[in-house]
Amino acid sequence: MNHISINEIKEWDRFYRGNFINCLSGFKPVSLIGTINQNAQPNLAIFSNIVHLGADPALIGFINRPLAAGSHSIGNIQAIQQYTINHISSSFIEKAHQTSAKYIAGVNEFDTTGLTAVFKNNFKAPFVAESKVQMALELVEIIPIKDNGTFLVIGALKDVFVDKKNILADGFLDIKKSGSIVSLGLDSYHTCNDGERYEYAKVDVEPTRKT
Repeated sequence: MNHISINEIKEWDRFYRGNFINCLSGFKPVSLIGTINQNAQPNLAIFSNIVHLGADPALIGFINRPLAAGSHSIGNIQAIQQYTINHISSSFIEKAHQTSAKYIAGVNEFDTTGLTAVFKNNFKAPFVAESKVQMALELVEIIPIKDNGTFLVIGALKDVFVDKKNILADGFLDIKKSGSIVSLGLDSYHTCNDGERYEYAKVDVEPTRKT
Protein backbone atom coordinates (compact mmCIF):
# COMPACT_ATOMS: atom_id res chain seq x y z
CA MET A 1 0.00 0.00 0.00
CA ASN A 2 1.37 3.41 -1.00
CA HIS A 3 1.17 6.61 1.04
CA ILE A 4 -0.18 9.66 -0.81
CA SER A 5 -0.16 12.95 1.09
CA ILE A 6 -2.59 15.78 0.47
CA ASN A 7 0.37 17.92 -0.59
CA GLU A 8 1.17 15.44 -3.35
CA ILE A 9 -2.49 15.31 -4.38
CA LYS A 10 -2.58 19.11 -4.67
CA GLU A 11 0.22 18.94 -7.25
CA TRP A 12 -1.69 16.62 -9.59
CA ASP A 13 -3.48 17.73 -12.74
CA ARG A 14 -6.91 18.98 -11.64
CA PHE A 15 -8.86 16.45 -13.73
CA TYR A 16 -6.73 13.56 -12.48
CA ARG A 17 -7.08 14.88 -8.92
CA GLY A 18 -10.84 15.31 -9.29
CA ASN A 19 -11.33 11.77 -10.58
CA PHE A 20 -9.24 10.29 -7.77
CA ILE A 21 -10.94 12.18 -4.94
CA ASN A 22 -14.42 11.53 -6.35
CA CYS A 23 -13.70 7.80 -6.21
CA LEU A 24 -12.49 7.80 -2.59
CA SER A 25 -15.98 7.86 -1.09
CA GLY A 26 -16.84 4.65 -2.95
CA PHE A 27 -20.05 3.71 -4.68
CA LYS A 28 -22.81 6.32 -4.39
CA PRO A 29 -26.48 6.59 -5.29
CA VAL A 30 -27.00 8.44 -8.55
CA SER A 31 -30.28 10.09 -9.56
CA LEU A 32 -31.80 12.71 -11.79
CA ILE A 33 -33.17 15.82 -10.12
CA GLY A 34 -36.08 17.42 -11.92
CA THR A 35 -36.92 21.09 -11.45
CA ILE A 36 -38.89 23.79 -13.21
CA ASN A 37 -38.41 27.55 -13.40
CA GLN A 38 -40.91 30.39 -13.05
CA ASN A 39 -41.50 30.31 -16.81
CA ALA A 40 -42.57 26.64 -16.63
CA GLN A 41 -39.28 25.55 -18.28
CA PRO A 42 -38.26 22.06 -17.03
CA ASN A 43 -34.68 21.28 -16.07
CA LEU A 44 -33.01 17.92 -15.43
CA ALA A 45 -29.58 17.21 -13.95
CA ILE A 46 -27.69 14.18 -12.68
CA PHE A 47 -26.47 14.11 -9.06
CA SER A 48 -24.40 11.47 -7.27
CA ASN A 49 -24.19 13.08 -3.82
CA ILE A 50 -27.69 12.44 -2.51
CA VAL A 51 -27.89 11.46 1.16
CA HIS A 52 -30.52 10.25 3.65
CA LEU A 53 -30.81 12.76 6.51
CA GLY A 54 -33.61 11.27 8.59
CA ALA A 55 -36.74 9.13 8.51
CA ASP A 56 -39.04 11.09 10.86
CA PRO A 57 -39.39 13.65 9.49
CA ALA A 58 -38.30 12.17 6.17
CA LEU A 59 -35.48 14.39 4.90
CA ILE A 60 -33.17 13.90 1.94
CA GLY A 61 -30.23 16.12 1.08
CA PHE A 62 -27.90 16.66 -1.84
CA ILE A 63 -24.84 18.78 -2.50
CA ASN A 64 -25.11 21.42 -5.21
CA ARG A 65 -21.94 22.72 -6.80
CA PRO A 66 -20.89 26.39 -6.50
CA LEU A 67 -23.32 28.67 -8.30
CA ALA A 68 -20.79 29.54 -11.00
CA ALA A 69 -20.57 25.83 -11.93
CA GLY A 70 -24.20 24.77 -11.64
CA SER A 71 -26.93 27.23 -10.74
CA HIS A 72 -29.96 26.07 -12.75
CA SER A 73 -31.22 23.34 -10.40
CA ILE A 74 -30.70 25.25 -7.18
CA GLY A 75 -32.11 28.44 -8.68
CA ASN A 76 -35.27 26.64 -9.74
CA ILE A 77 -35.59 24.99 -6.33
CA GLN A 78 -35.26 28.34 -4.59
CA ALA A 79 -37.90 29.87 -6.84
CA ILE A 80 -40.46 27.04 -6.92
CA GLN A 81 -39.65 25.30 -3.60
CA GLN A 82 -40.28 21.86 -5.12
CA TYR A 83 -38.20 19.27 -6.98
CA THR A 84 -38.07 15.55 -7.76
CA ILE A 85 -35.45 12.84 -7.32
CA ASN A 86 -35.58 9.98 -9.82
CA HIS A 87 -33.49 6.78 -9.72
CA ILE A 88 -31.56 5.91 -12.87
CA SER A 89 -31.89 2.48 -14.49
CA SER A 90 -29.39 0.81 -16.81
CA SER A 91 -31.82 1.25 -19.71
CA PHE A 92 -31.20 5.02 -19.86
CA ILE A 93 -27.70 5.57 -18.41
CA GLU A 94 -26.44 7.38 -21.54
CA LYS A 95 -29.35 9.82 -21.52
CA ALA A 96 -28.97 10.43 -17.79
CA HIS A 97 -25.22 11.03 -18.11
CA GLN A 98 -25.82 13.55 -20.91
CA THR A 99 -27.70 15.81 -18.49
CA SER A 100 -24.33 16.61 -16.88
CA ALA A 101 -23.41 18.65 -19.96
CA LYS A 102 -23.29 22.40 -19.36
CA TYR A 103 -26.41 23.44 -21.22
CA ILE A 104 -27.26 27.12 -21.17
CA ALA A 105 -30.21 28.42 -19.17
CA GLY A 106 -33.53 27.78 -20.88
CA VAL A 107 -32.54 24.47 -22.45
CA ASN A 108 -34.90 21.62 -21.58
CA GLU A 109 -32.67 18.61 -20.80
CA PHE A 110 -35.67 16.28 -21.10
CA ASP A 111 -35.98 17.24 -24.76
CA THR A 112 -32.26 17.24 -25.54
CA THR A 113 -31.64 13.80 -24.01
CA GLY A 114 -34.86 12.10 -25.07
CA LEU A 115 -36.14 11.50 -21.55
CA THR A 116 -39.80 12.05 -20.71
CA ALA A 117 -41.11 14.65 -18.27
CA VAL A 118 -44.30 13.73 -16.44
CA PHE A 119 -46.29 15.75 -13.90
CA LYS A 120 -48.24 14.08 -11.08
CA ASN A 121 -50.57 14.96 -8.20
CA ASN A 122 -50.49 18.69 -8.99
CA PHE A 123 -46.79 18.74 -8.09
CA LYS A 124 -45.02 21.57 -9.89
CA ALA A 125 -41.69 19.88 -10.65
CA PRO A 126 -41.39 17.17 -13.34
CA PHE A 127 -40.69 13.50 -12.72
CA VAL A 128 -38.71 11.25 -15.10
CA ALA A 129 -41.22 8.83 -16.61
CA GLU A 130 -38.52 6.22 -17.31
CA SER A 131 -37.48 6.05 -13.64
CA LYS A 132 -38.81 3.19 -11.47
CA VAL A 133 -38.30 5.08 -8.18
CA GLN A 134 -39.58 8.65 -8.11
CA MET A 135 -39.71 11.07 -5.17
CA ALA A 136 -41.36 14.46 -4.71
CA LEU A 137 -39.68 16.87 -2.31
CA GLU A 138 -40.33 20.34 -0.94
CA LEU A 139 -37.45 22.60 0.01
CA VAL A 140 -36.69 22.82 3.72
CA GLU A 141 -33.34 24.61 3.82
CA ILE A 142 -30.28 25.47 1.76
CA ILE A 143 -27.08 25.55 3.80
CA PRO A 144 -23.99 27.16 2.25
CA ILE A 145 -20.71 25.33 2.82
CA LYS A 146 -18.22 28.15 3.14
CA ASP A 147 -15.02 26.18 2.61
CA ASN A 148 -15.71 25.29 -1.04
CA GLY A 149 -18.74 27.35 -2.04
CA THR A 150 -21.11 24.41 -2.38
CA PHE A 151 -24.58 24.07 -0.86
CA LEU A 152 -26.39 21.38 1.10
CA VAL A 153 -29.96 21.35 -0.18
CA ILE A 154 -32.40 19.71 2.25
CA GLY A 155 -35.83 18.56 1.12
CA ALA A 156 -38.84 17.06 2.88
CA LEU A 157 -40.22 13.94 1.26
CA LYS A 158 -43.84 14.40 0.14
CA ASP A 159 -44.63 11.55 -2.26
CA VAL A 160 -43.02 8.35 -3.53
CA PHE A 161 -43.89 6.47 -6.71
CA VAL A 162 -42.58 2.90 -6.73
CA ASP A 163 -43.75 -0.62 -7.50
CA LYS A 164 -44.92 -1.99 -4.13
CA LYS A 165 -43.84 -5.51 -5.07
CA ASN A 166 -40.25 -4.28 -4.60
CA ILE A 167 -40.93 -3.36 -0.95
CA LEU A 168 -40.24 -6.26 1.41
CA ALA A 169 -42.30 -7.17 4.47
CA ASP A 170 -40.13 -5.06 6.79
CA GLY A 171 -40.18 -1.96 4.56
CA PHE A 172 -36.83 -2.64 2.88
CA LEU A 173 -36.88 -1.29 -0.69
CA ASP A 174 -35.06 -3.69 -2.99
CA ILE A 175 -33.65 -1.22 -5.51
CA LYS A 176 -32.01 -4.05 -7.43
CA LYS A 177 -35.49 -5.19 -8.45
CA SER A 178 -36.23 -1.62 -9.55
CA GLY A 179 -33.15 -1.69 -11.75
CA SER A 180 -31.55 1.26 -9.93
CA ILE A 181 -27.83 1.77 -10.53
CA VAL A 182 -24.98 3.29 -8.52
CA SER A 183 -22.00 5.40 -9.55
CA LEU A 184 -18.28 5.66 -8.87
CA GLY A 185 -16.41 8.86 -9.49
CA LEU A 186 -17.80 11.21 -12.12
CA ASP A 187 -18.47 8.93 -15.07
CA SER A 188 -18.68 5.27 -14.02
CA TYR A 189 -22.06 3.56 -13.56
CA HIS A 190 -22.68 0.12 -12.07
CA THR A 191 -25.61 -2.23 -11.62
CA CYS A 192 -26.50 -3.62 -8.19
CA ASN A 193 -25.84 -7.24 -7.28
CA ASP A 194 -27.55 -9.25 -4.57
CA GLY A 195 -26.48 -7.95 -1.18
CA GLU A 196 -26.35 -9.35 2.34
CA ARG A 197 -28.68 -8.18 5.10
CA TYR A 198 -28.01 -8.63 8.82
CA GLU A 199 -30.09 -8.53 11.97
CA TYR A 200 -29.84 -5.45 14.20
CA ALA A 201 -26.38 -5.45 15.79
CA LYS A 202 -26.16 -5.96 19.56
CA VAL A 203 -23.21 -5.91 21.93
CA ASP A 204 -21.74 -9.38 22.63
CA VAL A 205 -23.99 -11.00 20.01
CA GLU A 206 -22.53 -12.55 16.86
CA PRO A 207 -23.73 -10.89 13.63
CA THR A 208 -26.57 -12.86 12.09
CA ARG A 209 -27.65 -12.76 8.47
CA LYS A 210 -31.29 -12.18 7.70
CA THR A 211 -32.98 -14.99 5.86
